[in-house]
Amino acid sequence: MTSDQKTVIVVEDEVDAAEMFAEMMRINGFRVVKTYSSGPAIGLISREMPDLVILDVMMPDISGLEVLRFMRREPQLEKIPVIVISAKSMPSDIKIGMDAGASAYLTKPVGFLDLKNTLKKVIADTSPA
Repeated sequence: MTSDQKTVIVVEDEVDAAEMFAEMMRINGFRVVKTYSSGPAIGLISREMPDLVILDVMMPDISGLEVLRFMRREPQLEKIPVIVISAKSMPSDIKIGMDAGASAYLTKPVGFLDLKNTLKKVIADTSPA
């Protein structure tokens, strides 16, 4: 592993979707860590200090939005970009996600190009000038 390889954590309870997002990230040169539950996600994010988090909203234990709100309250986690990916696609859902601190909000199904372009934009927005 090269030291300049960026890490992404995928938090997604649907195994197929998690694997698809992980594969998209690997193609883009990321090291990928996956969790299928939002409960362990906070500890994992705190330990790994990833460059990016891909976060599903509708999770069986804790809402992805709660994970996001926790991250935005923690000084060491608040700057990590988070791409929220959700089946919730109403404008009000998107607003709630953005208000919670998402760097971007994509609705399922997510295409490879949409994710890749969003990834580039989010990384560019958070890179030191």
